[in-house]
Amino acid sequence: MLSEISSANRLSASATATASATGNSSADLQNQFLTLLIAQLKNQDPTNPMDNSQLTTQLAQINTLAGIENLNTTLSSISGQINTNQSVQNTLLIGHGVMVPGDAILVGEEATTPFGFVTDTAATSVTATIKDSSGNVIAQLDLGAMGAGTHTFQWDGTLEDESAAPAGKYSVSIDAANDTGAIHTSSLTYAMVYGVNPTANGAVLNLGAYGTATLDQIKQIL
Repeated sequence: MLSEISSANRLSASATATASATGNSSADLQNQFLTLLIAQLKNQDPTNPMDNSQLTTQLAQINTLAGIENLNTTLSSISGQINTNQSVQNTLLIGHGVMVPGDAILVGEEATTPFGFVTDTAATSVTATIKDSSGNVIAQLDLGAMGAGTHTFQWDGTLEDESAAPAGKYSVSIDAANDTGAIHTSSLTYAMVYGVNPTANGAVLNLGAYGTATLDQIKQIL
């Protein structure tokens, strides 16, 4: 009898060594478990048979592992599909104007680019000050009261003397206040999306002369 038990131990050790070299996935563990089970059943001591509850517990653990692996595979597949769909949707931004952080405003022969700002607090008065490249104030716009959120405006390109501003690049600053005092605002500038570059950290928008921006920097799509 002792020789049978010793033989079973040798078989179990051999099966364990073989199984450990095959991998650690749920399928590998199932094969390892069945190999060990068959070896133990063939060589078990009839007077001290294996405990069925232990077998049931091990089988349940292996089945749980298999379920987790299948779930991970499914989630990975869904994640890949979502990333693919997002990449396709991001390309739809090409050719569209977006409002991103910045203070630039361009004046052309027939139109000016929009400008805007973001505030978390409602303002009772908002003023936009437009300056030239030398820092000289060339126009001020009274935008009135504004609620919290993102706001976009269009300047008609008229200077304080009611003449037309020369074509070029200008800067705009926003001053907002309410009954408690000045309110912090974030200026927005207009840019055209010329391309979308996918990266490991998400899509990066090519904004031409304005450089690049990430999707979370877009405050408005025009």
